[in-house]
Amino acid sequence: MEISVNEEIRFKASPQRLSLSEVKGSCIALLQLLFLVAISLPGAAQTAPAQRTPVIPGDLEKFIPAQMENWKVPGLAIAVVQNGQVIYSHGFGLRDVKGNLPVTSKTLFAIGSISKSFTSLSMGMLNDEGKLDWDKPVRQYIPEFQMYDPVASERMTPRDLISHRVGMAGHDLLWYSSDFSREDVVRRLRFLQSDHDFRSGYNYNNMLVMTAGYLIGKVSGQSWEDFVRHRIFDPLQMNSSNFSVADSQKNPDFAHPYRKDEHSGAVSETPFHIMTAIGPAGSIDSNVEDMARYAIFQLGKGKTGDRQLVSESNLNLNHSPQVPMPGGAPSNEIGPRSYAMGWVISSYRGHPLWWHNGGIDGFYALLSLLPDQNLGVVILTNMLNDDPVPEIVQYHIYDHLLGMDSIDWSKHFQELEAKQKTAEEEENKKELSERKPNTHPSHDLKDYAGRYENPGYGIINIQLAAEGFNATLNQLSFPLHHYQYDIFEVPPNATGAVDLGKLRFLTNMSGGIDGIAAPFEPDASEIIFTRVPEKTPEEKK
Repeated sequence: MEISVNEEIRFKASPQRLSLSEVKGSCIALLQLLFLVAISLPGAAQTAPAQRTPVIPGDLEKFIPAQMENWKVPGLAIAVVQNGQVIYSHGFGLRDVKGNLPVTSKTLFAIGSISKSFTSLSMGMLNDEGKLDWDKPVRQYIPEFQMYDPVASERMTPRDLISHRVGMAGHDLLWYSSDFSREDVVRRLRFLQSDHDFRSGYNYNNMLVMTAGYLIGKVSGQSWEDFVRHRIFDPLQMNSSNFSVADSQKNPDFAHPYRKDEHSGAVSETPFHIMTAIGPAGSIDSNVEDMARYAIFQLGKGKTGDRQLVSESNLNLNHSPQVPMPGGAPSNEIGPRSYAMGWVISSYRGHPLWWHNGGIDGFYALLSLLPDQNLGVVILTNMLNDDPVPEIVQYHIYDHLLGMDSIDWSKHFQELEAKQKTAEEEENKKELSERKPNTHPSHDLKDYAGRYENPGYGIINIQLAAEGFNATLNQLSFPLHHYQYDIFEVPPNATGAVDLGKLRFLTNMSGGIDGIAAPFEPDASEIIFTRVPEKTPEEKK
């Protein structure tokens, strides 16, 4: 899922697309990590920028609407900060297309995975108080914590939870499809297999960041939401920021989510997605006024006014590389990337760059900082599908404020999108060429209907329908159409942001249908669901 629910580091070269030879890859990764550590250290070969009055690009209020039109983005809000001040803040387009309501600087948007930096910041605060050690086992704080890999169960640390270096695949559909509590999700981690060894490299994992938030609750004695509200929102005067769709909708100025059909390009409103359980990894809603205050704080060595909210050393640690990210950058102007703690560390045209994006159904957000320029940009939109407008706009602003020739980033992303579409079309052609025509299921359709359970993911319920089946995974419903033999596919766009692929029914030694193999996690083996008895009438009550 793009958050699409998995890594959401989109259009910056997907980390899953590049494989390196073991020897060469290790050397390059080590050099990248050393380089990124060097540029991220305070004062490392950096000089303080001259204090001058920054001038925002004069074409910005024409440039942004043009890009929004090019990429079909309904609404966008932006704030730019430098030297502790907001130097630009504006809303463009519509927060509600049907109601013709405009975006303002106060409009609330989902910020998705930018929420992760609030979790890492909270952990730093608890470390300052001596309540959390970055490198002690998680089991010291959550005794019931258990992974499928016993080595990971024993050795995983809070640092591991927040830095995507564990090696565990994302398994995002588990939380995306359900209303499981955080405690439920933590308990289900032990059933989720991974095809990677512990600490073998970068694997984006929302549930482990959620576990970090659960740990914050255990250590602090209050929920993650209450901790962030009292320790971050309140002192920074982020008075509109909140943690739920319900809270956002109490505010008269909130954005509606939209999606773009991958084939027709048509834009339509999409339902809000409830993010409560996964909250520490992605549930915060905010506006650019509040996020500008947060950006200034992140650039301000952990202080707001005269108050030190977190030690400078722990804030620096949040911005320090923990694991190299595979994959190349979309341009020579962008340096190699590494994941820190809730931040991606890179460089732009020779300047250190700290950033994170965030996306969930119908929303895409970007927060980026150039620390050696004391400069930051936050952009919030109500369109998810591969929308590079925030990147295009931020680079346009950076080029101007850095005094460099402007690069046509829109053209660059259009070329990148065209290459990606060509690759996808070729893959689809290959898949269709391998499909066996005129095949039939091995059993009567009624024999496939029933309940199938995986101890991690929960229950898939299969029911007969006019064309194939209707299926339900926890709270997510979708149709299943026959593809070939005992394989059924979920039609494209049937579940919004989620691509479920093809489900393969399994038989036992007697020939009966007794399971489903589902490709719900692209970075792991198929998820096996085993047939279980139907609920009794009493159980259904």
